[in-house]
Amino acid sequence: MSNQEVNKDGTKRTLSNRHVQMIAIGGTIGTGLFLGSGNSISKAGTSIILVYLIIGGFFFLMMRAIGEMLYADPDQHTFVAFITKYLGERAGNFAGWSYWIGLVFLAMAELTAIATYIKFWFPNLNASLIELVFLVLLTSLNLIAARIFAETEFWFAMIKIVAILSMIITGIILVMTGFKSPDGNIASFGNIFHGFEMFPHGVKTFVASFPLVFFAFQGMEFISITIGETKNPREVLKKAVNETIYRILIFYIGAMVIIMSITPWQTIDPTESPFVQVFSLAGLSAAATIINFVVLTSAASALNSAIFSAGRHFYQLSSEARAPFFRSFDKISKTGVPARGILASAALMLIGPLLTLIPQIGSAFIFVTSVSSDMYIIVYAMAVYSHRKYKTSQDYLADGFKMPFYRVTSPATLCFFAAIFISLFFNKTSLYPAIGAVVWTIVFNLFGRLKRG
Repeated sequence: MSNQEVNKDGTKRTLSNRHVQMIAIGGTIGTGLFLGSGNSISKAGTSIILVYLIIGGFFFLMMRAIGEMLYADPDQHTFVAFITKYLGERAGNFAGWSYWIGLVFLAMAELTAIATYIKFWFPNLNASLIELVFLVLLTSLNLIAARIFAETEFWFAMIKIVAILSMIITGIILVMTGFKSPDGNIASFGNIFHGFEMFPHGVKTFVASFPLVFFAFQGMEFISITIGETKNPREVLKKAVNETIYRILIFYIGAMVIIMSITPWQTIDPTESPFVQVFSLAGLSAAATIINFVVLTSAASALNSAIFSAGRHFYQLSSEARAPFFRSFDKISKTGVPARGILASAALMLIGPLLTLIPQIGSAFIFVTSVSSDMYIIVYAMAVYSHRKYKTSQDYLADGFKMPFYRVTSPATLCFFAAIFISLFFNKTSLYPAIGAVVWTIVFNLFGRLKRG
């Protein structure tokens, strides 16, 4: 333990390059790919590949903006710290609390998903008990040390990688052997271009696919939260961020290409996982069971990351707070983790198992979770805008890890986030959560002004 580098605040730099790389993969790939990609394909057809490329590209640019600031100051535990630093205390409080609340509701949503996946095998188990067990287990792992969290994430990510690569390899074999499905469709890369239409269901439906894919990419920023506890942070940061684009190309674009090569996109059931459909066509009768296990680990991975990230964000908020109550959470444990921040976040996540006992609240919970997801778009935009302020500050490193073609890519990224948020108002399912996000933004800022007199 003596060779560990300890930060000024007591946290320890115990994470290695392999940890951060796998956390990056785990944060990039979630249930949105395994379960939600069928719905995305049904809306945009083969044009969905273009949607993934566009959104993946802008997420990469956002990570380069955050990465440039972290490279200059790798001691920060969250990217929200830069919003406070460059946009002011009020903006930082808004972004910090919005992001933290979003993480808590994300965790509760993942707890609900975990219970659903477990009940696939054990339908008679109590859902609240399942959620409580997973929350206690993963919170305990997070309290021990950051390295334990990283090791857990490493193996969660490995399961997802094996599943995707297995599907891609299976698909290539089916294409190369000219596999013919029961309904007469022959596996071929030509299926992607056969009868191609840019907007098969109209422009509006095509645009509606953007938020679906956008939310599938959420969580990519988790790697920035690990840098404050990583050995050789600058070296690891550059590798983790730069390789994001390759992960997107291989795991997202590669998976989409294979899925739509095996069977024409029109035949894909939007209510079922495309991965299950591909493995089933290949004759793997246990496909549903295997993918259920993969999405279970994916949900557990998201919960694990949410606990880790929420603990760091609550610690950050506590360190910036003026109220004595919140300052009491500004403590690092002997194991080098913000234990009080983790426990406070996990305590609020306990609402999840309680909600399971009250089905009538289910729709309200889904609504609030959707609102918190929409808030991420605003926080992401604030992070990119704070990067613009960094570029004109005294902290700017002329030889740092620069965002490529900043003068063009920075405003383009901000316009992209604005376009995604606006698109939410053109879909019935996302309209009210988007309005809720706007209301939250207005109320938070009005309350902040009234509080300051």
